[in-house]
Amino acid sequence: MANKIQEARAQVAQLTQAAYEKAVEAGKLPAGAEVKATIEIPKDAAHGDYASSYAMAGAKALRMAPRAIAQTIVDHLDLEGSYFQKVEIAGPGFLNFTLGPKWYKEVLADVEREGAQYGANTEGHGEKVMVEFVSANPTGPMHMGNARGGVLGDTLANVLKRDGCDTWKEFYVNDAGNQIHKFAVSIDARYRQILFGEENVPFPEEGYHGDDIKELAQAIYKEHGDSWKDLSEEERLDKMAQYGLSINIPKMKEDLLKYGIVYDQWFFESSLHESGYVAETVELLGQKGWTYEKDGALWLNTTQLLKEKYMREGKTQEQVDKLDLKDDVLRRANGFYTYFAADIAYHRNKLEVRKFDKAVDVWGADHHGHVARLQAALDGLGLDGSNRLVVVLMQLVNLMQDGKPVRMSKRSGKAIALHDLLDEISVDAARYFFNSRASTSPLDFDLDLAVREDSENPVYYVQYAHARICSLLSRLGEEGEKVPAAQDVDASLMTTPEELALMKALAQFPEEIHLAARDYDPSRINRYLVSLAGDFHRFYNSCRIKGEEPAVLSARLKLADTVRAVLSNGMGLLGVSAPEKM
Repeated sequence: MANKIQEARAQVAQLTQAAYEKAVEAGKLPAGAEVKATIEIPKDAAHGDYASSYAMAGAKALRMAPRAIAQTIVDHLDLEGSYFQKVEIAGPGFLNFTLGPKWYKEVLADVEREGAQYGANTEGHGEKVMVEFVSANPTGPMHMGNARGGVLGDTLANVLKRDGCDTWKEFYVNDAGNQIHKFAVSIDARYRQILFGEENVPFPEEGYHGDDIKELAQAIYKEHGDSWKDLSEEERLDKMAQYGLSINIPKMKEDLLKYGIVYDQWFFESSLHESGYVAETVELLGQKGWTYEKDGALWLNTTQLLKEKYMREGKTQEQVDKLDLKDDVLRRANGFYTYFAADIAYHRNKLEVRKFDKAVDVWGADHHGHVARLQAALDGLGLDGSNRLVVVLMQLVNLMQDGKPVRMSKRSGKAIALHDLLDEISVDAARYFFNSRASTSPLDFDLDLAVREDSENPVYYVQYAHARICSLLSRLGEEGEKVPAAQDVDASLMTTPEELALMKALAQFPEEIHLAARDYDPSRINRYLVSLAGDFHRFYNSCRIKGEEPAVLSARLKLADTVRAVLSNGMGLLGVSAPEKM
């Protein structure tokens, strides 16, 4: 797949090396020199489009002053048929290359040829990657953190796929363990309060207090009356849990579907326990010498695992000794396995059983202390968790309205649920805003801004650029002006700063996809789209299309249509619609 940024960079290296070899043949430079030059894109377009440090990097090996080397290289450069139309010497000896029409025309051709797949590349080398995200406890409605994690994980998976990975989206359902017990106890207490009166049935202090629990209890009473009251506590709690999950999990799926998220698999924690896989994983850790018994419980020697991990990563013994490392319980004295044990088993299943090359998890930043421990446990199983488990930590969301934090939900009196938010704003706005900043930064979500229809609202700004182009194409189409094929465009006619900036921006898209995948930061795509929309609006306001002489009109029409295609492409990665009218 095409990447004109990298192709031009590679060509600078090839041209300078060829010029050096010609200069050697001519006796102008000594033979046998190996010069490792940097090739940068200058921030100021006045310094060319690409700048090579060849002359400075080669000064020692070539035993000449950098500017003399630069002049010799320029004297022997052959730009015929290349992407570049001129080279100038600047400063201490930089070689500044300026792109020519051939490169710009090929940018338009690449977008035309690759269509919706423009920007795709093979950097991921077909690596099998699971992205697990949201994985909210099914004990209540999903909240703002889940909303951010949802779009972050979904968009990241899209970006990794476009970067050449074989991606899989998964939701891990925590349908076992202490939180499910607490869930069942909470529903049971509300159910018995209906039967015997609130004053006669105390509600557990640690229980879930939301209105949703009351609603579940009411639904059970409506469906089953008092028929569950004489069941044993164990049987009753089991029924409460299963009923609650049967209602909540479909609701979660429904909310996420409304949000534009579809998973390849919903994986249930209970399946790991029921199959004996958790017990097997803990036993395997024991066989490898990483567990011990104390106070009736089975412990993981996390301290030693972490010490070995940190030493491999370059920490000194002294640095490791200063860390407050602690071991973890895997199986409690009552025989129940901990959440950590199940988590190790689940990730073993990802890497060993289902043979994913890499597991990418999106977690809240409050779980940061868990990352290294889980990686180390997987290291202990021989699964190279330190490299194969990647955890993207996500900072909190602050919901804002009228310049003030919004803390309460109209419905439940607790944190605002995802479905409440999607009643207030569009899915497009939600997905765009929640992905607008890197996961490492806290996010202020401005509800007022999200519904504004002006340039201050970034999603509106980007969508408006797309709709504006569609309208332009429609109007000119009615007048008989059709978008030409790239091969029929005379790119040499596009010389204004606005036109050149726009074509360079289009060429940057594959780079942005790769960098977003490399850094696990899909918010790069948001920033790119806002920048591209801005470049288009500046072009549109400065460069007339209708009424220009035919060849110029044709070239600018093609440029506008190419921008439309890339805007649509980028919004597709974000799960945001590309409207033709606004």
